[in-house]
Amino acid sequence: MKASKLPYAALALILTTGAGLVACNNNTTPAPAATPAAQPAAKPAPSPFAAVSPLPYNMPPFDKIQESDYRPAFEEGMAAQRKEVDAIAHSAEAPSFDNTIVALERSGQELARVSSVFNNLTSSNTSDELDKIQAEMAPKLSAHQDAIFLDPALFARADKLYQDRAGLGLDAESLRLLERYHTLFVRAGAKLSDADKDKLRKLNEQISSLTTQFQQTVLKATNDGAVVVDKESDLDGMPADSIAAAAQAAKTRKLDGKWVIALMNTTTQPALMQLKNRELRERLYKASIARGNGGADDTAATVAQIVKLRADKAALLGYKDFASYALEDETAGTPEAVNKMLAQLAAGALANARKDAAELQKLADADAKANHVKTFQLQPWDWAYYAEQLRQKRYAFDESQVKPYFEMNHVLQDGVFYAAHQLYGLTFKERTDLPVYQKDVRVFEVFNEDGTPLALFLADYFARDNKQGGAWMNEYVSQSKLLGLKPVVVNNLNLPKPPEGQPVLLSFDDVNGMFHEFGHAIHGMLSNVQYPLFAGTATPPDFVEYPSQYNEMWSHDPQVLANYAKHYQTGAPMPKELLDKVLAARKFNAGFTTGEYLAAAILDMNWHEIPPGQTPEAKDVMAFEAAALKKSNVDYALVPPRYHTTYFSHIFSNGYAAGYYAYIWSDVLAKDTEHWMNTHGGLKRENGDLLRAKVLSRGFSADPTSLFVDFYGKPPEVGPLLEARGLTAGKSK
Repeated sequence: MKASKLPYAALALILTTGAGLVACNNNTTPAPAATPAAQPAAKPAPSPFAAVSPLPYNMPPFDKIQESDYRPAFEEGMAAQRKEVDAIAHSAEAPSFDNTIVALERSGQELARVSSVFNNLTSSNTSDELDKIQAEMAPKLSAHQDAIFLDPALFARADKLYQDRAGLGLDAESLRLLERYHTLFVRAGAKLSDADKDKLRKLNEQISSLTTQFQQTVLKATNDGAVVVDKESDLDGMPADSIAAAAQAAKTRKLDGKWVIALMNTTTQPALMQLKNRELRERLYKASIARGNGGADDTAATVAQIVKLRADKAALLGYKDFASYALEDETAGTPEAVNKMLAQLAAGALANARKDAAELQKLADADAKANHVKTFQLQPWDWAYYAEQLRQKRYAFDESQVKPYFEMNHVLQDGVFYAAHQLYGLTFKERTDLPVYQKDVRVFEVFNEDGTPLALFLADYFARDNKQGGAWMNEYVSQSKLLGLKPVVVNNLNLPKPPEGQPVLLSFDDVNGMFHEFGHAIHGMLSNVQYPLFAGTATPPDFVEYPSQYNEMWSHDPQVLANYAKHYQTGAPMPKELLDKVLAARKFNAGFTTGEYLAAAILDMNWHEIPPGQTPEAKDVMAFEAAALKKSNVDYALVPPRYHTTYFSHIFSNGYAAGYYAYIWSDVLAKDTEHWMNTHGGLKRENGDLLRAKVLSRGFSADPTSLFVDFYGKPPEVGPLLEARGLTAGKSK
């Protein structure tokens, strides 16, 4: 997942972060000279965000940044940008592309610096103080954004240029920049009456505060929901490294002598695949789905308010519902297009899941008989456990055989980096001389084949209690030729950290996730655009997942696998027989994995297609969810949504409202690209160079569909996706 799944940015990140406005006073007066010994008061240190960082690639000076720096930096940054924008809006000069549109692109750089650092850290390394600042600043940032986009004088200048655009003689990227700004102004409400603008400002401030509240509450609920285990024997079935990580997690929480199974952000938890203890599996599953649903960490009221306010905002802007508003500016275009695709895929996925369920029930019955216990009806907390048994039966291997060949650093250096070198000529050099925000974060300098510096890549791979769940990519610095900036990007995972000195061994799913997030990083690092609005991953959500999902192909490419799948102790390559089984099993359980995803995507669309005035109250949130899943024929108890409403952070705090479908939409493009690569020689430099030139370097500087067609040679096709997921002809094996 990219960048906490926020919408693409404008005006130095304020579309994704907002910005609040208060002044930072760096001037002091001397203390009164009461005695000859009195000394002038020391001037406070300058803000670490006031000027461009002196570090390589303008990397944030994490060792100089204090929590107390953020409020004044936000306030000063917003004040500075508002002054810059006022000068643009009220210039005595006639509007020109340079003095209006380019000037807007140059504005707000101090605000961009503090926003990028703050928003990254509130996701990956937050604290109570950062949470307070985030809650305080969210409505101010929203108001700051509105002050710019609802400024009639500023819009008048942009609109005049837009109307005259045919005669301005602009190059293609500059013309697109002008057109995008006009679209952003209109979608932000620039054409509304003054009274409606006031209503919109209030709606935006409330939504901003509530989505921040949702994010923070879900993190707390996830931490509070961790399952504490008193006896190691209850963990029977978990591999030794996972048990050690659970003991380490307990120790971190001052629960020495116990074990803690921390919750991941998804409904289904990884440990459900391993635990033999059915009662513990049930506890873990129910702890997962209980998040946000009642109690001190309840989010239902927040959800109800967010949905209501979004529907009201859409109506104010002239749309029948929020999904119609959101999708108008996405690649998909309309809710109807999204719903049609989701329905087509859901029927096949759930049909396959039901077939698999019959086989899993047989395994559960046999297991009960062997253990002399009463047979039981398969439940959601049983699926992963018996699916793993079925996978072992079909393909004759288990994770304990595979994980020793997937040591984290080997996967990174000899897999992820190796593929990037073969495709794009990139090389990576680890740097230990640059400050980081957390001791486990690693920094790599990235070079082009000719030795020219390209970017910095940060790897933050371990789980922490103050880190949101899941995996994502962020940018600390986005590329721009206009501003002379090179990228600084970070990948975040949530791997359990083993005790000191123990290896970090990955499942193949973890490996795939590492390649996925690095696909986002590559998209950011290879960006080569003029304007910051278009940089790297600043694309619609249903396109931004394309490069990341495409990059997953290299995790299972034979040449890449042969380079990294080596035993962490002996260096021996993974035996071909085992490797063949791992690759053959990739389509296994596709009915479940596709079905749980589609259920969540359909749920997202249902929430955001509610007309204004018809949104449910807090007490009816879960009833609405149940009815929506049933209406859409995805209410299969054994395949629950990947996220239930009360912890669905993608859509209620991370910018994917009416956009969670993006993963499957983008995966069509990704699987088409994988097919293209395989039919054009695979891991070859010329293939990587072509993709880099036509897609990865272009960001949002051209229409995404046009970029894809220019590379692929024709419109996207769904066939390769169906084949990759084993969903052709209703097959599940």
